[in-house]
Amino acid sequence: MTSNTSVVESVLHWLRAGYPHGVPGADYVALFAVLHRKLTEHEVGEIAEQLVEGNGAGAVTRAEIESAIATLALERPADDDVKRVAARLVAGGWPLADPADA
Repeated sequence: MTSNTSVVESVLHWLRAGYPHGVPGADYVALFAVLHRKLTEHEVGEIAEQLVEGNGAGAVTRAEIESAIATLALERPADDDVKRVAARLVAGGWPLADPADA
């Protein structure tokens, strides 16, 4: 197991703890904004791939994730959205000092 795999698995665990019923579509832009602050582009890509592969029917698609990442590149997510997502990740064990700092 590489360190990247370990990091990716840890993040996926945190995501599943913070979003036991799956990440709602409205949270993807803010989620990737938070992830990009702690992870490399490659790690974020691996997580996106696992989110697509690990979900059942009706779950997020690759196109939806790519759209969220593209939106992030073009515009900053709302502070309230980032704080809400960061708080969920902290509740699942994500190592953020303070959701307000996200």
